[in-house]
Amino acid sequence: MAAHGAAPPPLGLGEVRDAERRLRGRIHRTPLLTCAGLDRMAGRKLLFKCELLQKTGSFKIRGALNAVRSLVEERQRTGRELPRAVVTHSSGNHGQALACAAQAEGIPAYIVVPRTAPQCKQDAIRAYGATLVPCDPSDKSRAETASSVVQETGGVLVHPNQELAVIAGQGTIALEVLEQAPQVNAVVVPVGGGGMVAGIAVAIKALRPDVKVFAAEPSNVDDCYQSKVRGELTPNLHPGDTIADAVKTNIGPNTWPIIRDLVDDVLTVSEEEIKRATWLVWERMKLLIEPTAGVGLAAVLSEQFQAVPRDVQNVCIVLCGGNVDLRALTWLTDLSGKAE
Repeated sequence: MAAHGAAPPPLGLGEVRDAERRLRGRIHRTPLLTCAGLDRMAGRKLLFKCELLQKTGSFKIRGALNAVRSLVEERQRTGRELPRAVVTHSSGNHGQALACAAQAEGIPAYIVVPRTAPQCKQDAIRAYGATLVPCDPSDKSRAETASSVVQETGGVLVHPNQELAVIAGQGTIALEVLEQAPQVNAVVVPVGGGGMVAGIAVAIKALRPDVKVFAAEPSNVDDCYQSKVRGELTPNLHPGDTIADAVKTNIGPNTWPIIRDLVDDVLTVSEEEIKRATWLVWERMKLLIEPTAGVGLAAVLSEQFQAVPRDVQNVCIVLCGGNVDLRALTWLTDLSGKAE
């Protein structure tokens, strides 16, 4: 579904390699785990990239730290002072990551967070020393509030998924996966704003164009799917609700061209499928993922994925985070029947 004559992606493998250099020794090289029971259910060999075990509890530290280190390097190179502050808007995980990265460099951080964000994520942002600024749970409110904070503080905005340094940082996941599992045939990545799947796609398609890259998305917030089908950026103006709180946001102008040209397909899953997949990872793998991280497994276990050729046998699923609000697990009691 790539558009002919389209502009090249705004970043390439070189930027991902630069991010890898900046992050070396500063983040975890997360493990790639397997589960025979889930292999049987999927009819394929599944490889789980455990970013829930990453610093700050999600993959987001990769992009946030690369962005902050890029800023610091650029200021040092030009002899300028460090930024007065860094600012972002986030459903929680990028906010934690940017707060952590900024704290390490001694830079104040201001994080705009929807009032509906899980309490555990809000608490963690404060624990990293950042100032939390509440907003309404919409892309418009997030962006407008962050813009106001930038003006008030004189800070630098580090967008959670459209900032190129953030996208490049997330792409380092792919470099690790290709080293850990050279036999991989496909990577399945949850998508919200698209920073992670875009970064991964840039790296994968540069190094191993034969490897498929799938984005996975809740059907209630399917802007990435709609954009891919229509061939143009199609944001959800009135998104539905989803248990996968970290992917409620829309893809944007920097991630969309990469998704359009390099992501092979977008798979959508229901709320019930996400809940069941999350339950299965908890029960079978003993990994406390957040529901957003269940979206990838839900896609691989879905009927849609049965159409993927059987020679796509080794499938990596990115378990993107584990920041679970344990006080808000009422949905567990709503699951109809046990996971099979």
